[in-house]
Amino acid sequence: MEKRSGKNRKNIQIGLLVEVVQKQHQRSGELTEGFVKRILTNSAKHPHGIKVMLDTGEVGRVQNIIEEDE
Repeated sequence: MEKRSGKNRKNIQIGLLVEVVQKQHQRSGELTEGFVKRILTNSAKHPHGIKVMLDTGEVGRVQNIIEEDE
């Protein structure tokens, strides 16, 4: 199973299950899991991860894309 990078915008879609790091948790690296509601980064790539808004309203940069078993 190929691991998709959260640093490439093309890998991220609305409704995808991801783990993000919020700004206040960048030092600790604490991850928050949720579904993508909006993609906030306009550029194709970002070295720290694409910034998204989760369906809970939390904002963070995508660290991991969680592959759901189909």
